[in-house]
Amino acid sequence: MNRLVPLLLPLLLLTTQITPLRADEFKLQLRKRVEVAANSGRYHSITTPATWDASKTAIVVCDMWDKHWCPDATARVAEMAPRMNAVLTAARKAGALIIHCPSDTMEFYKDTPQRKRAQMAPKATPKVPLERWCKLDPKSEAPLPIDDTDGGCESTVKNYRAWSRQIATLEIAEPDAITDSDEAYHLMMSRGIDQVIVIGVHTNMCVLGRPFSIRQLTRQGLNVVLMRDLTDTMYNPKKAPFVSHFTGTDLVVEHIEQFWCPTITSADLLGGKEFRFQADRRPHLVMIAAEDEYRTEVSLPAFARTELGHDYRVTMVYSDAKNPHTLPGLDALDHADGLLLSVRRRAFPPEQLDRIRKFIAAGKPVIGIRTSSHAFAIKPGVKFPEGNAQWPKFDREVLGGFYQGHYPANAGTKVQWVATDHPILQGVNREQVALKSWLYRSSPLESGATVIATGTYADKPAEPLAWTWIRPDGGRTFYCSAGHTDDFQIAAFRKLLRNGIDWAVDRR
Repeated sequence: MNRLVPLLLPLLLLTTQITPLRADEFKLQLRKRVEVAANSGRYHSITTPATWDASKTAIVVCDMWDKHWCPDATARVAEMAPRMNAVLTAARKAGALIIHCPSDTMEFYKDTPQRKRAQMAPKATPKVPLERWCKLDPKSEAPLPIDDTDGGCESTVKNYRAWSRQIATLEIAEPDAITDSDEAYHLMMSRGIDQVIVIGVHTNMCVLGRPFSIRQLTRQGLNVVLMRDLTDTMYNPKKAPFVSHFTGTDLVVEHIEQFWCPTITSADLLGGKEFRFQADRRPHLVMIAAEDEYRTEVSLPAFARTELGHDYRVTMVYSDAKNPHTLPGLDALDHADGLLLSVRRRAFPPEQLDRIRKFIAAGKPVIGIRTSSHAFAIKPGVKFPEGNAQWPKFDREVLGGFYQGHYPANAGTKVQWVATDHPILQGVNREQVALKSWLYRSSPLESGATVIATGTYADKPAEPLAWTWIRPDGGRTFYCSAGHTDDFQIAAFRKLLRNGIDWAVDRR
């Protein structure tokens, strides 16, 4: 009988994998921000699976008006509306309650059964007093990460009431409801609904503040999530933090994940890829900071905000504070376009290292700085969690280098620019630059590597400092052995790194 087990096991696994999901259930991937360590100011983006009963779920459609006073906002609402309607159709079919909330337009819907349904909901006793507008409370959340004091519109138009109804693209079906007040809460309570998916606009304003939306419902103890790809933000890139409009939205979404509720995407209900606006062409760059010498867990996020915020979507992944040999939130790499590594001598769980290997094997761009030349190589005799895996040949196989130690610490490095016509050096100040990083010995490089800059120490031979390499898998690699905390204060280094990222993801 035991001989049959190896033959039957694959069939059993296959049967398990193809068991269909119940039509009245939502399989969700809830993303939440969890602080790496107390008062660190850094956060893991953690995704956990959840199953929701559709009959106990409401979808709140926030202020998807037919017209907004800001033409840019109107255009983005129209662009996302077809995907949103598909979500509502699927959710309605599964048994969820759809509550349309186009504020200030109730006169348009006054005679509809959907409007009357909300009005007739019996009053429930709230856990805390219901509010007409839920303002930002400094006791429970930080200030918003964007400056929206100008109204958040990129066009030069005056604020005025332009809406008269919900955008017609969104179907209002017979079992739905329509309201723009706390009637939504009473309706949910009357139906035993305690799970809410919020979609619509705008994250920094109505999505947080309206009486039917995130702050209000979360305070009442409901299980709330935001569908982060079917939302938008009123943010003008000419205001702080001076990033792209879409990065501004990402920042507010992170604020919501940190202080209010998890987020999901429309792919959780519809499958496929999440929705993206056509104008959002930012490559998704995942940065892994897992080293304990140069504080790149601080310098890299700052670099990403100031140097990449206009053109890239950046996700930071940090090692765990209690177990530095693990990377919470590494699943972000599954949907990334590029990987930047600042890792030093770590051995990660096999499934995490395999995730990195898979990403690289697919020919995806890799950018490495400083200690990533020995990212996954533990020194002999140093203990690490049993069962974790190393990749000692990573330097050779992925970066194209050959790390053999370094010259004396704190000696610094003098830089010589070599490939002066290479696009990576475009805009780089090519005067004599002295970096704080002490020089790594990285020779010889793999065949085909192109040296961009070399470094020298005392009378020793020059060593490659920055180079490019087209890997055997066809992927692009850019590596620079600089990356000391003080190096990020040098304009030439920041420009070199930004250009290297652009080259690796083929933006140059």
